[in-house]
Amino acid sequence: MEDWKYKFIEFALSRQLIKFGHFTLKSGRKSPYFFNTGLLSNGSDIAKLGYFYATLLINSKIEFDVLFGLAYKGIPIVISTAIALAKYYKIKTPYCFNRKEVKDHGEGGLLIGNPLYGKIILVDDVITTGKSISESVNIMNIYNANLIGILISLDRQETKFNNAIATGHQHTVLSIITLSDLVDYLKTKQNMSNNLKFIYSYQDTYGI
Repeated sequence: MEDWKYKFIEFALSRQLIKFGHFTLKSGRKSPYFFNTGLLSNGSDIAKLGYFYATLLINSKIEFDVLFGLAYKGIPIVISTAIALAKYYKIKTPYCFNRKEVKDHGEGGLLIGNPLYGKIILVDDVITTGKSISESVNIMNIYNANLIGILISLDRQETKFNNAIATGHQHTVLSIITLSDLVDYLKTKQNMSNNLKFIYSYQDTYGI
């Protein structure tokens, strides 16, 4: 595992972005762990998250035109990623995000930030059902833009992308870490053996 991925796991655990226990996911599945970047609540931490996303994007070597964050959780992620790309990699990256409701006064419209055009990268934290992909594709269709890639924090490595694939679009999905990365990390921690037991059981049921 690359050093920056290892550091991301430690960051996520220290900020309790990864929690262990008994959780009901949006998909209805009962999971022994839960991941949520929405728990970040200060500038330093969201800036650090942006660094990890920017590093993932740079390492992927994907060519794109605009970063897109789906409201609401995607908004701080897309902004922090664009800032990190400028700060650490000297890349001026256009970005935008959507409103939940179209504004009918002032400047109006659905989007805030750069116009959507060309090849789009969607940023999200975790994809479970594919609903956010479908919503994003619907928005991009309005502007004749194409979703070519999705950046996420954690790939749960489940049979979860079926709904997204059913939209008829092909996307490259890249994650900062996978569940396998997290498992490898937890194996080095003696106090995490009980959590691993439940994760293994979950993988047997839902793992790809």
